[in-house]
Amino acid sequence: MQELKKQGSILTPPTSFFAKLKFLGPGFILSASIVGSGELIATTILGAKGGFITFWVILVSCLIKVAIQLEYGKNAIITSKPLMAEFNELLGPKLGKGHWSIWGIFLLTLLKILQLGGMLGGAAITVHLMFPGLPLSFIAIFLGFTLILFFLKNYYTVIERTSTFLVFGFTVLTLVSLISLFYTPFGFTWGQVASGLTFQLPSELIFVAIGAFGITGVASDEIIAYTYWCQEKGYASYVGHNDGSVEWKNRAKGWIGIMYLDAFVAMLVYTVVTAAFYLLGASILNGREIIPEGTDLISSLAKIYTEALGPEARFAYLIGGFFALFSSVFATLAYWTRLFPDILSQLGWISKSPESWSKTIRILSITFPVCWVLTFLFLKEPGFMVLIGGVIGSVMLLIVVFGGVNFYKKNQPLALFNGFFARMMFWLSTAAILLVSGYGIFKLF
Repeated sequence: MQELKKQGSILTPPTSFFAKLKFLGPGFILSASIVGSGELIATTILGAKGGFITFWVILVSCLIKVAIQLEYGKNAIITSKPLMAEFNELLGPKLGKGHWSIWGIFLLTLLKILQLGGMLGGAAITVHLMFPGLPLSFIAIFLGFTLILFFLKNYYTVIERTSTFLVFGFTVLTLVSLISLFYTPFGFTWGQVASGLTFQLPSELIFVAIGAFGITGVASDEIIAYTYWCQEKGYASYVGHNDGSVEWKNRAKGWIGIMYLDAFVAMLVYTVVTAAFYLLGASILNGREIIPEGTDLISSLAKIYTEALGPEARFAYLIGGFFALFSSVFATLAYWTRLFPDILSQLGWISKSPESWSKTIRILSITFPVCWVLTFLFLKEPGFMVLIGGVIGSVMLLIVVFGGVNFYKKNQPLALFNGFFARMMFWLSTAAILLVSGYGIFKLF
């Protein structure tokens, strides 16, 4: 089997806070993936339709799923194995060479091509609004071509640095957009925000809320992707093979601790930005008889900024929106070009040799952007496309929880970061995901 690209060898983990910061990185890629369609489109739609009353859905979505993500990251560091190889060793029925969970992830991820088309289309819309002379279809095709060029050299360092730049861009510009609200008639009060922390969920908002829960915060895709980024960053190789020694356990504790720091920094970033997008939708669009849909959602928000603050604020919002949407597409392509070779090798459809993986990655780096562009050009309804992807993500979260529980039980004897608080948060995260995803699926079908 081809092992993921590793950097360095066994390394003693740093102990000072500033030295640890030098080894952060997977969380920046995760943030680039997380803050995108869910925040700019799904979160804004939920805020527009629910007002401040459903603010809690977004906060819970951002905070509650991290414990599952940490368990996946911990397992990736301890075992050094590609994730699908780990899934293939779980108990349960197989279809051919692949465990049922691998087939589930494979098919559900393919369905999310619809969502990625909406995300890429949303990025194209933001560019079109800034440069209306350029045809929307041309912009979408150009962005797809740009993605292909980025991934001709599919290196981790390029992905991490590009993601960090995009994360910085959308964080700053989104906060500028939110602060600018207080200089308009759309400013909100703390009382309005507090009303969204009462855990109410009107029945007519269930579909939108479930979609937002599935796609905001650490969604199923990001939890899976995080394992690949932790390994490519070098955490697993720094720890080394588990030889049962005290030295190995100390290294494992140190590097898993750095992974925890990385995950929590990412959580802080995407929670703040997600909350900002929600408040934008709740403040500006809630109460209107007609909620903008399709290509009109982003243009309506941009138009309001122009009317209230002038073209400078409009451009800040649009540029921030582009950074958010394109970063998510960028990080997803990076993730899919790692996930699918892993899946296909476990199903026996491609060889497990490095050469076969590299060839598959090159093919997928071209195929997926083309599919996303064609999907958007055919439907041109990014809001709907993104929400459908969120519902699919909620279903896939059930598989992710299944894997997380198995990894949790397997690694429990090692006694690595499994104190009372960690155990409580893991089971709370598991229960919340099962309840919300299960309830949403029941109501929809």
